[in-house]
Amino acid sequence: MPDNGTWASPIADAQYSQGLETDTGGFIGQIYDGLNGYSLFVTLFLLLVAYDQFKYVWNKGSIVGPAWKMPFIGPFLSSVNPKMDEYKAKWASGDLSCVSVFHKFVVIASSRDMARKVFNSPAFVKPCVVDVAYKLLRPTNWVFLDGRAHVDYRKGLNGLFTRQALETYLPGQEEVYGKYFAKFLDISQTENNGKAVPYMPVFRELMCAVSCRTFVGHYMSDAAVKKVADDYYKITAALELVNFPIIIPFTKTYYGKKAADMVLHEFSICAAKSKARMAAGGDITCIMDGWVKSMLDSENYRQKIAKGVQVDDSEKPAMLLRIFSDFEIAMTVFTFLFASQDATSSATTWLFQLMADRPEILNRVREENLAVRNGDKDQKLSIDILEKMPYTRAVVKETLRYRPPVIMVPYVAKKAFPVSDTYTAPKGSMVIPSVWPALHDPEVYPAPDTFDPERWISGGAEKAVKNWLVFGTGPHYCLGQTYAQLNLMAMIGKASLQLNWEHHVTPRSEDIKVFATIFPMDDCPLVFSKRL
Repeated sequence: MPDNGTWASPIADAQYSQGLETDTGGFIGQIYDGLNGYSLFVTLFLLLVAYDQFKYVWNKGSIVGPAWKMPFIGPFLSSVNPKMDEYKAKWASGDLSCVSVFHKFVVIASSRDMARKVFNSPAFVKPCVVDVAYKLLRPTNWVFLDGRAHVDYRKGLNGLFTRQALETYLPGQEEVYGKYFAKFLDISQTENNGKAVPYMPVFRELMCAVSCRTFVGHYMSDAAVKKVADDYYKITAALELVNFPIIIPFTKTYYGKKAADMVLHEFSICAAKSKARMAAGGDITCIMDGWVKSMLDSENYRQKIAKGVQVDDSEKPAMLLRIFSDFEIAMTVFTFLFASQDATSSATTWLFQLMADRPEILNRVREENLAVRNGDKDQKLSIDILEKMPYTRAVVKETLRYRPPVIMVPYVAKKAFPVSDTYTAPKGSMVIPSVWPALHDPEVYPAPDTFDPERWISGGAEKAVKNWLVFGTGPHYCLGQTYAQLNLMAMIGKASLQLNWEHHVTPRSEDIKVFATIFPMDDCPLVFSKRL
């Protein structure tokens, strides 16, 4: 009988085991080697592409949009240089449509009613601009507040845009108009010998100077205003709807961040100067003064109450404000500039072009402006004068309808948002109400592609309040909409009395360039001369 202690199984046999290990290792090794390196990368890449496509199709649901997405980046390359015709095609494709760029799924609300629903759904959406905006404007900026906090903050700013307040800002605005009208003449007659040159960049500088004088008065030097005007272009470029979501050195977002830091620094200096001047009893000459004065009045009232001093109810400020830091004030004023700079630059450019191409309309504006000044073209502006110019107002409103400075407003879905009965935008998606379609609805504005100021006087345009989305609607409507319209009326009215101008029409004059807002593709070549 064999001795079990000397018996070895085949598995225990060293030679057999080595052979088995060699065979098994070779099979597993082949699989491992096959998955290593390039093929592993390709496999993971294909899985990510499949996931990206699946997520896009899932989010898209039943709404209009491309059948598939360019892996990861989507239509980023074409969106870097957006075309107005492509936007119009997207709006015409359906009430709701979509695209997906990088990690952002975007739902576009094209019809008036869909756009209004987005504007008026604060429970589901909040303004979001673009990812990099939090870095430029700062994440603690009031525009990013939501719900009650946003409403309360706005209440403290409402008093800065009353009729009485707007009257206070007019002298500073007129001062800037006069300075830049002289510059227009110098550019046309001295620098270019009567040759037409593009004025869009000059109009951007003009509107930046007007905004700075209105917002911070003379606390900012002319040189600093010029620096802000020159560099603001970089901020606009950094805040384009489609851009890299992170700040990479020597890119648009990098230069935009540096420009934003400079603007915030300048505004912080202005805030400190305003506090000192208002505390010394100075007069209010700008928006910053008005806001700082309200803070100081509120603090004075609180101190009296704390000391037990009897205070008449009439002395209690309409809105009790805390003392904001210089940087908080700077951030808020920066948002005013952010909201106004590109929009008013666009409107100004189109106004001058449209007036030059329609001399009969320009002549009516001149006649009205001279009449309300009792024949004195140098009479100083007042709110009373501006309110007696219905035709000039109609021209401004028609310009804002015909070429709206803001064609869409980005929001983000805070949670799943039932935009329609058949579609829910997923949480985190960008939801964009579009303004252009509502303002070019032929059922509301007959011949919508015709510039016709008369529709605001004898037509029914004023009654179409639901379509007037130029300044948005809902809890985040534009706080400065009255200021913006009066500013444009004052500017074009004064220009009509002091200047003549001719538009050098090119084949691209009516084509639209999209750069945050919209401009003539040829940047509006004009020649200015003095009106005697």
